[in-house]
Amino acid sequence: MTNKVVVIGAGAAGYFSAITCAQNNKNLEVILMERGSKTLQKVKVSGGGRCNVTHACFDLKQLSQSYPRGEKQLKSAFSRFQPKDTVEWFESRKVKLKTEPDGRMFPVTDNSQTIIDCLEKEAEKAGVKLMLSSPVRKLVPAFHGGIDLYLESGEKIHCKRVIVATGGNPNRESFNWLRELGHRIETPVPSLFTFNILDKELHALSGISVNTARIRILETKLEVSGPVLITHWGLSGPAVLKSSSLGARILAEKDYQFQVEVNWLEGKKEDSVRQELMNLKAANPARQVAGLFPFTLPKRLSAYLMEKAGINDQANWAEISKEQVNQLIRCLMYDTYSIEGKTTFKEEFVTCGGVHLDDVDFKTMESKRCKGLHFAGEVLDIDGITGGFNFQAAWTTGFIAGKAASAE
Repeated sequence: MTNKVVVIGAGAAGYFSAITCAQNNKNLEVILMERGSKTLQKVKVSGGGRCNVTHACFDLKQLSQSYPRGEKQLKSAFSRFQPKDTVEWFESRKVKLKTEPDGRMFPVTDNSQTIIDCLEKEAEKAGVKLMLSSPVRKLVPAFHGGIDLYLESGEKIHCKRVIVATGGNPNRESFNWLRELGHRIETPVPSLFTFNILDKELHALSGISVNTARIRILETKLEVSGPVLITHWGLSGPAVLKSSSLGARILAEKDYQFQVEVNWLEGKKEDSVRQELMNLKAANPARQVAGLFPFTLPKRLSAYLMEKAGINDQANWAEISKEQVNQLIRCLMYDTYSIEGKTTFKEEFVTCGGVHLDDVDFKTMESKRCKGLHFAGEVLDIDGITGGFNFQAAWTTGFIAGKAASAE
């Protein structure tokens, strides 16, 4: 029997699988195979080039709830390798991580190259052989055990085991080689995207953010609170990205044409907001609206919402009618926009869909359809909300697959 283990896909999950496998069994020849000429591209660009390595969520139940797809399976997987283990793994290799106020964890260098260098160094130290520009054409279970791997170049490699860590892909046909082995494929659709809004006046507010707003997708049950960022194409920020993740399939079915409602005063009750405005109006009739606005929103956003409500912010409060106050409340708490498509960051796209989770044993990440074949990372129908959760799923599944594949 051959002693080769081939890992297909040199991203985060692929590198972690290969390193774990090689470190656990020195007798194996571990080959890390990449169809392109570059490795770890998502690691490089993630978190604005800082690499959001994981999230400081150490309660496994709470952690698993951050995955719209894969929650049940990952809960057990995290008992084998969770964020604490990720932190220890990197810090034991002299890569210190820091936690930001929202729980995201980054290298203290704020540079993704730190993570890339660490993974490359560990792979080299463990004896992992890297093969670039080596696209795989198909996998065939061998009659006497193991798996025959065929490259598009025509080369055939007989493997003891294979770990597939090819990542997500929006193209359903890209999964055909796995479907041929009997795996069910959940149709891939984008996750973690921003909302396009055709409103030039809103676009002019690009760069403004509100720390806590509520995003509600009308005609669905989707409702998320968190930071919202206005961009030159529409809305972004953690609350929007989380909405797109939770609603990935629903929004795809709507062809990304839907209405979103924003409550810029999340946490406040409508009646108390109305009372606050009416009291302010009664107590300060001669004061200018712009100079005496009771809510801590960015000034340009406040001015935009007042204009949208038909209020001249240079007018005195005495001039503002009760109906205008009600209209302002509607703009502050029920601000509605028509979404006309999505925007994804090409290098950072996340896909909902992939290999059906019932086809995989999460104790070993081995396929139930093909002995000796393991999976790791986003090739599976697993994806998390924004904040380092997708990388944690990659480290966890990569660790489990690599360890299982190293067994004699």
